[in-house]
Amino acid sequence: MNPIYGIALISLGSICAASFYVPIKKVKNWSWESFWTIQGIFAWLVAPWLFAFLTVPSGTLLSILSEAPTESKLWATFFGVLWGVGGLTFGLSIRYLGVSLGQSIALGFCAAFGTLIPPIVNGENLFSTPQGILMVVGVSVCIVGIAIIGYAGSLKSKNMTEEEKRAAVKDFALKKGLIIAVLAGVMSACMSFGIAAGKGIEDVALAHNTDPLFKTNPSYIFILLGGFFTNFVYCFYLNIKNKTIKDYLSVSKGVFASNLFFCALTGTLWFMQFFFFGMGKSKMPVSMVAFSWSILMALNIAFSNIWGVLLKEWKGAGAKTMIILLIGILTLIFSTFVVNF
Repeated sequence: MNPIYGIALISLGSICAASFYVPIKKVKNWSWESFWTIQGIFAWLVAPWLFAFLTVPSGTLLSILSEAPTESKLWATFFGVLWGVGGLTFGLSIRYLGVSLGQSIALGFCAAFGTLIPPIVNGENLFSTPQGILMVVGVSVCIVGIAIIGYAGSLKSKNMTEEEKRAAVKDFALKKGLIIAVLAGVMSACMSFGIAAGKGIEDVALAHNTDPLFKTNPSYIFILLGGFFTNFVYCFYLNIKNKTIKDYLSVSKGVFASNLFFCALTGTLWFMQFFFFGMGKSKMPVSMVAFSWSILMALNIAFSNIWGVLLKEWKGAGAKTMIILLIGILTLIFSTFVVNF
């Protein structure tokens, strides 16, 4: 095992995760629900099958999927459906809060619940061991960091004019965005549960001589199928409600091709975070595997805020607000170190 190598791989995934929403800014004349559906086809249907096919021994993918325990496949899909709610609201939180603030709050909650809930579900008493107590303390620190970042967001809202807010984040809405970001963080933690539920699929993949680096890839097919179902149903509903289903055919061929390319890039970048996460987790010592999720979320927060600054989402917010934002980010990252102790 090589934890440094593992963290480096997870870092690559975090860079992809923090960057996935950036290409969406290049999509033209499509509503949110339209481009979210198309990028979802690439992120949750095309990419999982493609990367699984490319990373398992030739000709074995269908055998792995058919031989995998039915229970593992059903639970992975079930948690994928629940995660789909988180993925859907995660996109909305970025829409209303921006890349920096939206991802920080949603991922902070995701790190907290994704770390805390699994041992509780397994019947562990977190207050009976020093490790359990540190985990609770770490999650508490995480919540404090979220509160600090939320306060920075409220200061940003007060200090910036409406024109500045719209220039930074087109649909900026602090209260709505905060509520959605909390829901996104809680439900997005189900991805962690889905990966755990897919262990039976991983075992079959290893039995077919799959490189341990890529053992998680077949599981993503089921997890993300569930996520796609949730997102597609909601986006199709919005297409009907908002009469935007004509978006796909109402643009010129050039715009359609451009939109398709950037949606494909968005979806692929999104999937790459879990592709590299699975690789990185396989390199972690057993004692650190449970905390890999926290590491991914903390790095996602750090890189998403770098993008937030580069995209000038905090321009005009003021020095005080930026200092508070930095304190909140550092608090969130520190919380993962507490958990990892």
